[in-house]
Amino acid sequence: MGKTVNIAVFVAGLDEEYQNNIITGINDFARRNRVNVSYFAAYGGMLDSKIFDIGEYSMYAVANLECFDGVILMTNTINDMAVRERIINSVKEAKLPAVVFDCADYPEFINISIDNTAAMRNMVRHVIQEHGAKVLNYISGPMSNPEAVDRLNAFREVMAENGLAVEEGRIFYGEFRPYDGKAAIEQYMNSGLALPDAFICANDAMALTAVSTLEKYGFCVPLDVIVTGFDNTYSARNYCPALTSVKRPLERAGSAACSVILDIVSGREPEIEHMEAECVFTESCGCNNGAIGGVSEFSEYRKRTYNKIEDSNDNVHKLNILSARLAETENTDDTFAVIRDFIAEIGCERFALCLKEDWQEAFTGSAMSSDFDCEMTAPLIWDKGETTCVEYFPSTDMYPEPLETGGNVSYFLPIHFKERVLGYFIITNGDFPITNLLCHTFAMDISNSLENLRKLSHINKAMEELNRLYVIDPLCNVYNRNGFIKLADDMFRTSVAKKRKIMLTFIDMDGLKFINDSYGHNEGDFAIQRLADVIKECLRSDSICARFGGDEFVVFQQKASDGDDAAFERKLNSKMDNINAIICKPYTLSASVGSIIKVPAEEETLYSIIKQADALMYDVKKAKKNSRTAMESK
Repeated sequence: MGKTVNIAVFVAGLDEEYQNNIITGINDFARRNRVNVSYFAAYGGMLDSKIFDIGEYSMYAVANLECFDGVILMTNTINDMAVRERIINSVKEAKLPAVVFDCADYPEFINISIDNTAAMRNMVRHVIQEHGAKVLNYISGPMSNPEAVDRLNAFREVMAENGLAVEEGRIFYGEFRPYDGKAAIEQYMNSGLALPDAFICANDAMALTAVSTLEKYGFCVPLDVIVTGFDNTYSARNYCPALTSVKRPLERAGSAACSVILDIVSGREPEIEHMEAECVFTESCGCNNGAIGGVSEFSEYRKRTYNKIEDSNDNVHKLNILSARLAETENTDDTFAVIRDFIAEIGCERFALCLKEDWQEAFTGSAMSSDFDCEMTAPLIWDKGETTCVEYFPSTDMYPEPLETGGNVSYFLPIHFKERVLGYFIITNGDFPITNLLCHTFAMDISNSLENLRKLSHINKAMEELNRLYVIDPLCNVYNRNGFIKLADDMFRTSVAKKRKIMLTFIDMDGLKFINDSYGHNEGDFAIQRLADVIKECLRSDSICARFGGDEFVVFQQKASDGDDAAFERKLNSKMDNINAIICKPYTLSASVGSIIKVPAEEETLYSIIKQADALMYDVKKAKKNSRTAMESK
C-alpha cells in the first residue's frame, strides 16, 4: 500500500450551503480514494466583531503545511483580506500543489473554475429582456472576493449593453451573509428611491432574506418586484416563491479539486475540467419552470423540512443541556466530562480537545497571540467511546495522536475567548460541523466554559493570596498581628480549658535604629529578616511565631514546661552567633527576650499575657542598656 495522501483545506463558514456542497464533493472523493483531509475552519465575519474574529482566524495558524501533500484553498469564503493573504503566502512558501476556486489571481495555483460570469450575464439579460425590467438594484458580495467582483462586473456589462444606467445608490455591498439581504432592503427603504423592477442578488442567502424583508414591508415577489439569487441552494429551490437562481456543479468542483492534487502527488498530469453554471428561472422572477412539481416531490420536501425542524429542535435541546451543565462545573475534570457526554451524542469517530499548555495562565501579550508555536495538551480524547488524554504534544503535530489510516475527514475549529486563543478541537469522521447549524454555538459554549474556568482559577488564587496577605507578614514570611491573634487565641482558649502551661515569649531586636541610621533601611529590613529566620529555626512543632511590630516578635508555645524559656533563649542566642558569623556585617545581630511560662487563669486574656512578656523583655533591654552605659563610663 502506498503512502497516504494528506490534504489541508482552508475555509470559513462550514455550515453554509455553498461551502457544504463543495465539502461534500471533497469528502466523497477522499473517502473513496483513502485520502486524509483536514479542514482548518473558522466562523470569522459571522458576529460582526473584529475582536472575536481575531480568535476565530487563529485557527489557520494551526496548519503545519510540512505535514501535507497538497492544499485546497476555499479562501473565497474568507472575507478578511489580510487573513486570506497570510494563508496564500504561507501556501506559496510551502511550494505545495494548491487548488483555488474561481480565482485566476494566483498563477501558482490551479483554478477550478465555474463560469459564473456568463451565468450572471444570462440572469440579468433574462430579467431585462424577458420581464421588461428597467430599474435594477444589485446586492453584492464583498469586493475582496473575486467571485463577487466578477458577478458585479457582469451585472454592469449587461446593464450597459441594454442601455440602462447603473445607479451607485442602488448597489449594496454585503459579505455574502444572509443578514446582508435584510440590510440591503432596509437601506433601500431609507434611501427615498423608487421601487426597482428587480433586486439582483449575488447569492441565494442574501436573496432569501431580501424576499422575506420585502414581504414584511408589504411588497409581493414577483408581482411588485423581481428577486433573483445565485447558487440554487436547497432553501432557494424550496422557498415560496421558489427562487430564480444559478445552478453550479459545486460538489463536482470539490471532487475535481481533490482529484487534481491526487494526480499531481501521484506523478500524473492533472485533468482540469472547465465547468458551466446554468440559470434556473422560476417563481421569484415570474417564471414557473423551477417550481416544485408533483405530489411525490412536494411530499419529499415536506418530509425533509419536518426532519430538519425535528433535528434542529433536538440539537437545540442538547445544546441547552450542555450549556446548563457547563455552567454548573467548577473544575476541569467536571467540564471535560460534560463535553465527553455531549460528544457521544453527535456521531463522530473521534474528538480531541487540544489546548495551549498555558491556557489557564494569566494572559500576556504573547499568550493572546494567534501563534501556535508552543506545547499543547489534549486533556480529552474521545475515540469510539473510549476516553484518553495526551499530556503534551508539539503544536507542529496538530493531532495529539496520529491518524493511522487513510480516508479520514477531520475538522479543526478554534477555541478562544474574544481575541484570547485557548486552543482548538478536532472532530474526525463525523458530519456535525457541516450538517448542524449549532456547531458554532457548541464551539462558543466550550470556549466560554474554559474561559470561566480560567477566570475562576485566578480568582481563587487571588483570594488565597489575599487571605495569606491578611495573616502573613510579607517581609519576614511569619504571621502578622492579625494572623497571630486569629490562630493563637484558639490555642490559648484550649490551654485555659485544659489547664495546660503555655509559654509566651516577646522578642525585640536590639539596635535597629542604629542599623537604619548608619546603613539604611534596606539593611535594617535585612537584619529583621535574619532575626525572623533565626526565631523560626528555634520553634517547636506546637509553636507559632508572629512579627508583632517593626522589630518585635511574639512566640506562643503550647504544652510548655518549666525551663523551656531558658532553653529557647540559649538556642536563640546560639543561632544568632552562627548567623552573625555567616553574614559578616559591621553590626551584631542581637535581641532582648522576655518569656512567661504559666497556666493561664480563666480571667486572663492572651493580650494580657503578651503585655506581661513585653514587660519582662523591656526589663532585659533596660538592663542591657544600663550595662552598656556602665561599661562606657569606666
